[in-house]
Amino acid sequence: MRILLYSQILNLRYYFFLLLLFKAIAISSQQKSIEIQLDSIFELRKLSQDYNYSTEDRVKFAERAIKLSRELKQDSVILKSGRILSLTYYNAKKDSLYLNINHQNLRLANKLKDSSSLEVVNSNMGGFFHSKELNDSAFFYYSKALKLYDKSKNIREEARILLNIADIQETEKDYIGAEENAVKAIRLINSVTINEDDLDRLWILNNLIGIVSLKLKNYDKAIEYHNKAQEIAKKMDYGYYNNLYSINNKAIAYRYKNEIDKSIELYEQVISEDSLDYYDSSFYAITLGNLAYTKSFKSDRDIDEIKSTFWLGKKVSDTIDDPLAKLGIAIDFSKFYFDIKELDSALYYAERSYDISNEISNNELKLESLLLLAELSNDENAKTYLNEHIKLSDSLLNVERNVRNKFARIELETDQLEAENEQISRENFYLLLLSAGLLLTAILVYVVISQRAKNRKLRLIQVQQKANEDIYNLMLSQQDKVDEARTQEKKRISEELHDGVLGRLFGTRLSLDSINFKDGKDAMMTRANYIGQLKTIEEDIRKISHELNTDFVSGSGFMDIVSELIENQTQAYGLEYDFDHTDDISWDAVSNKTKINIYRIIQESMQNIYKHAKAKAIKISISLEKNVICLDIIDDGEGFDTSKNKKGIGLKNMTSRVEDINGKITFTSQFGNGTTVNVKIPYENQSI
Repeated sequence: MRILLYSQILNLRYYFFLLLLFKAIAISSQQKSIEIQLDSIFELRKLSQDYNYSTEDRVKFAERAIKLSRELKQDSVILKSGRILSLTYYNAKKDSLYLNINHQNLRLANKLKDSSSLEVVNSNMGGFFHSKELNDSAFFYYSKALKLYDKSKNIREEARILLNIADIQETEKDYIGAEENAVKAIRLINSVTINEDDLDRLWILNNLIGIVSLKLKNYDKAIEYHNKAQEIAKKMDYGYYNNLYSINNKAIAYRYKNEIDKSIELYEQVISEDSLDYYDSSFYAITLGNLAYTKSFKSDRDIDEIKSTFWLGKKVSDTIDDPLAKLGIAIDFSKFYFDIKELDSALYYAERSYDISNEISNNELKLESLLLLAELSNDENAKTYLNEHIKLSDSLLNVERNVRNKFARIELETDQLEAENEQISRENFYLLLLSAGLLLTAILVYVVISQRAKNRKLRLIQVQQKANEDIYNLMLSQQDKVDEARTQEKKRISEELHDGVLGRLFGTRLSLDSINFKDGKDAMMTRANYIGQLKTIEEDIRKISHELNTDFVSGSGFMDIVSELIENQTQAYGLEYDFDHTDDISWDAVSNKTKINIYRIIQESMQNIYKHAKAKAIKISISLEKNVICLDIIDDGEGFDTSKNKKGIGLKNMTSRVEDINGKITFTSQFGNGTTVNVKIPYENQSI
C-alpha cells in the first residue's frame, strides 16, 4: 500500500514538472511573438517616416503599424503608433482621418495619463482647428495644451501656444487679451537662450503687439513695437522680408499719425528693394497702393504720379490674382478718385472693392466700401448701401461684445472638463493599479524608453537634413549671384571695347583717310596699308565685342548652356535625367528674351522637382511642331493636386514667364504618378 502511494506521488511530481515546463515554453514563445510584433511595428513606423517613399505608401505603413499595435493590445504602443499615423495623415492632407485619429489619441492619452502625448495631441488639435479658422475649437484645445506645457515647464512650447492664442484673439478683436498673452510669450522666450526659432516667434509677437496697438489707435506704441520687431529681424538668419514687413507696418502707423513724409520715406524704402516684386508680388502690390494713397495726402501732390503708382499696383495684383491686394488697392483708389472729384472712377473702384470684400468675407473693408458707395450713389442706392452698412456694423459690434467674454467662458469650461477628466482618471488609475503586474510595467518602461530614444535620433536626423538643405540652397543662391556678376562684367567689357577702343580706332582711320591725297604715291600706298590694317583690327574688336555681349544668341551655344544647366542641377539634386532636343530650331532666329525665359523655366522646374516632388528621374525634351517650340518636363515624383497648388510661387513664376513670351503652359499631375509640365511657344515672328 505504501509502495503504491509513493509511486503515485512520483507520477504526480512528474506530471507537475511537465506542466511547468510546457507553461515556461508557452510563456517564452509568447514573449518571443510579442518581440517579433514590436519589431514589425517599429519597422513600419520607421518606414512611415521615410520620405523616400510616396505619401500614400507612408500612410499605408503607418496604418499597418497601428493595426499591429491594436492586435498587441498594449495601449502605450497603440498611442505611439497613433501619433505617428496622425502626422502621416496631416502630411497627406487627409483632414477627416487626421481629426479622427487625434480624437482616439486624446482618449488613450487621458487613459494612460501620458502628459507628453496629451501636450502634443491637444496642440495638434488646436493647430488643426486654427488652420481651418474654427477659432473657438482652436482656443479650447490650445488652452488645454497651455496648462500642460506650463505644468511640465516646457517654456518654448508654452510660448508657442500663447502666440497662437494671441493670434486668435487679435483675429476675433479681443485686442487686450491678445496683447496680454503676447507679452507673456515674449517674457517666456526671453528667459531662455535664444535660437533662430525663438527669434522668429519674437518677431511675430512684437509685430502682433504693434498691429494691436495700431487698431487701438496707440500709434506711438505701434511704432515702438514695430521698431523692436525690425531689430529682431536684423538678427535673424532669414529675416530679410520680416524687416521689410516691419518697415511697411511702421509706415502705416506714421500715416495714421499724419506724419506723411516719414510714411512715404518708409514705403519708398520697401519699394526700392529689387527682389520684392519677384519673390513677394502680393506684398509689393499692397505697398504700391499704400504709397500712392499716402502721397495723395500731400498738399503738393502730383496727381499723375499717384495715378501711375496706383495703376502699377493694380496691374501687379491683377497679374497674381491676389484678392486681398486687389481689395486694398481698389478701396484706396476709390478714395483717391473721390478726393479729386473723378466720381465715375471712384464709383467703379468702390463697387469693385465691395464685390471683392464679399468674395473673401473681409467685413472691415466692406464697411469702408459701403460708406463710399453710399456717398457716390444716387439717393435710392445710397440709402440701400447705408442700411447695409448700419446692419453689418451693428452685427460686428455685437460679435465684439460677445467675444470679450467668450474666451473666458471657454477657459472655464475647459477647467471644468479637466476636473471631470481628473476624477475619471483617478478611478481608472485605481482599477489599473489592481490589474497591473510587474511584467507589464517592465514591458511598458522598455517600450517608452526605446521609443523616446528612437524619436530623439529621428529628430536629430531631420534637423541635420534641414541644415544640409539650407546650406545647399544658399550655395545655389550664391552661384546665381556669381553668374549674374559674370554676365554684367562681360557686358561692361563689351561696351568698353565697342564704345572706347573701337571709337578711337575709327577716328584714327578717318584722320588717315582725310589726308590721303596730300602727299605722294608711296605715302598714299603706305597710308592705305595702315588703313587696311586698322579695318582688320576694327573687325576683330567688333567680333570680340559681339561674342562677349552674347548670352543666348548662337543656336548651338544655347543648347550647350541648357545641357550644362540640366547636367549640373541633376547632379546636385541626385537625379537621373534624359535630355532630348531637335536640331530643327534655329536659335539665332529666336529672341534672347524667349531663350532666357526657356532657361529659367527649366531651372525653376528642376528646383520644384527637387524641393517638392521627391523624384528619382526627369525627362526634358525640346521639339518643333507646326512652328511651335514645345518644351516638356516630366518627373516620376509624388505628383500634386493641380487644383490646390496653382498659387504656389514657383508655378506663378513659370506661368508669368510663359505668358510674357506669348506662350501657353499646362501642368498635369496626379498623386503617385509624377508631374508633366508642357510649354508651347510660337516659333514664328521671333526677332533677336
